[in-house]
Amino acid sequence: MRLHIMVDDALAAELDQRVGRGRRSAYVAQLIRAALDDARRWDDVESGFGIIEDTGHEWDDDPGAWVRSQRGEDPRRVG
Repeated sequence: MRLHIMVDDALAAELDQRVGRGRRSAYVAQLIRAALDDARRWDDVESGFGIIEDTGHEWDDDPGAWVRSQRGEDPRRVG
């Protein structure tokens, strides 16, 4: 699909210097894909907010000790 976008002359010149006039569309499409992937990942992160209760966990008293105990339970981990 064709899209028409407007950018200032300095931005277009920098884009051309970096990728060349013949590669503008591919580069812009790659950037849009990356930005949309980032936005989807943030949507996933934000959808998880509040899922875990603030209290009532086995790690509440001493998180460091809990982490160390979890590491010790997995024989593949060192330290």
